[in-house]
Parts: sequence; structure tokens; C-alpha cells
Amino acid sequence: MRTADLSKTLDQTVLAPDVTPGEIARACGRARAVHLASVQTAPRYTAMVARRLGGSDVRTCAVIPQSGDHTRTIALGERAVCHGADEIEVAMNLAALRRGDFVLARDELARFVRAVRMRAANDARGTVIVKAIVDAPLLDDAHIRMACKIVADAGADFAVTSRGAGTPIAIADVELMRESLPEAIGVAASGSIDSVMQVNQMISAGAARVGTAHAVDVLERVRATTTKSSE
Repeated sequence: MRTADLSKTLDQTVLAPDVTPGEIARACGRARAVHLASVQTAPRYTAMVARRLGGSDVRTCAVIPQSGDHTRTIALGERAVCHGADEIEVAMNLAALRRGDFVLARDELARFVRAVRMRAANDARGTVIVKAIVDAPLLDDAHIRMACKIVADAGADFAVTSRGAGTPIAIADVELMRESLPEAIGVAASGSIDSVMQVNQMISAGAARVGTAHAVDVLERVRATTTKSSE
């Protein structure tokens, strides 16, 4: 894969609970320089990230924290759009999914998708991409398939493997999600990914996006290898 294509596959996650504004600013600058797909942060940093990425081809992604209050979750998503997010990542109702209440899981996600897109339309913000976290490592194959159906039925744009750093990703889960989703809905792999090999494995398994705290470093390693091999 060309590095230009790879860069638009990589999402730079900056989600550590103790992250500082300075670290986020540096991550935005590095992401702009190499044209990553997005920078992902908690909603409280969305306005700052949107300003830092303004005028670039790197998207601002707000990762909505898990909450038992769906009304609050929707409000956080709408506020993130108002603050400049053009991507929103949100977890589906895992508890409802695991106990078999598929209608509730679908309806909550669908309401969230409608709400953030309506807010974007009302504020003339353009298209907002919604990425739904399915927590595949916590599900069996049957529930992964159902989660993917819910993502499709709710109108989300991506199904995300898990909540991010610290969560191992099975290549088989990515393959199953890709197999279970309509072609128009992408798979985003997110978790403990820190090497070129892991990124390539996720892409080969069917991921259209790969979220990692090491996105710029991975891309720079690929570029260095490409340059060395062409000499």
C-alpha cells in the first residue's frame, strides 16, 4: 500500500485520561503533516482539535464516553458536532446486546445517529461520520454478527472493534465483522495496535480504518522502509 493511501487509513488516538492540551496540540500538528484520516479525542477537546486541524484534510473525531444515560450520550454527541467534530465514535448498548434486547440496542444507536446528523444539518456542518463501537472482544461470534446488523440497521457508517488501547484485537473478529456488514459500512480496528505488522494485519482482515496511539510513528516507519528499499 502506498503511504498516501495508508495515511488515510490511520486514526490518531489521543485518549489517555491524563493527556494534556500540549500533547493534543502536538498530535494535531503531526497528523496534519502526514495527512492522517483523523485525530480522536474526548469531547472536551473537540473544539481545540477542530481549530488545530482547520483547513487540513484531517478529520476531527470525538469519542463519546460510555454512559448509562442515553439522553446525556446524545447531548454529548450533539455538542461535539457544534464544537467542530465531523466524526463521532460512540459505543452501542453492550449490556442490552448481551442480554438479547436487540431492539433497544438498535433503537438507541439509531436515535444517536439521527440526532447528530440533524444537528450537523441544522448547523450547516456538512457530513458527520458515525462510528459505532461493538466491543467484539467481549462478544461471541453470534453476538458480533447481530451487533453488525444493528450498526447497519441504525444507519452508522463504521463498526469499531473495541474501545481502544489496552484491548487486544483478534484478526478473526475483524474478518467476521467485515463479512457481516454491508459493503458500504466500514470496519474500524481499534485497540492495542503499535506496529506496522499489526496495522497491515488489520487492513488485510478488512479494516478500512485503524485507530492507534502510534499512527504517525507507524506511517513514518513505513515511509523509512519504502525510501530505503528504493535507494
